[in-house]
Amino acid sequence: MEPAAKLDPMTETALRSLHDIAVPPPVSWMPQTWGWAVLAMITCALALAWVILAALRYHRNAYRREAIRQLDQIESSTAKTKPAVALREIAELVKRTALAAWPRKDVAAIDGADWVQFLSTSGGTGKALNGVLDDLEYRPDAALSALAPGTVEDAALGARRWIEKHHVSA
Repeated sequence: MEPAAKLDPMTETALRSLHDIAVPPPVSWMPQTWGWAVLAMITCALALAWVILAALRYHRNAYRREAIRQLDQIESSTAKTKPAVALREIAELVKRTALAAWPRKDVAAIDGADWVQFLSTSGGTGKALNGVLDDLEYRPDAALSALAPGTVEDAALGARRWIEKHHVSA
């Protein structure tokens, strides 16, 4: 090995006096003023309140999701083959959905034109469903089967619209 090259004394002195680079301390994530801390707390509280309200709304609307699932089942199983059965099941589903949303004493005894009026004022159902619901329980199967083609589909669409859009007045 060869000996290292000799440096002049000034260079050696300069190299010995060098220090590491001074790194500044990391920037703190803590807000420097109280205003930002308060704003952060308010934002967190609002976010938490929004999550809680969304969870409550999701829980309150469980009956709607179940009714839509049952309506899909009615449409896929009986709507084409047995229109009378499908219409009765749709009417029953709408009534059960109303009973889940409103107090039993307010909804259970309503029938006929009053029932159609209730559905119209609470969310609207469409003409096809209104015409069927008005006196459905009194019609024989033959009369229901003789209804115009597409009546079951229109009734299902009206029921779906009412289930999704009805509003429960407090």
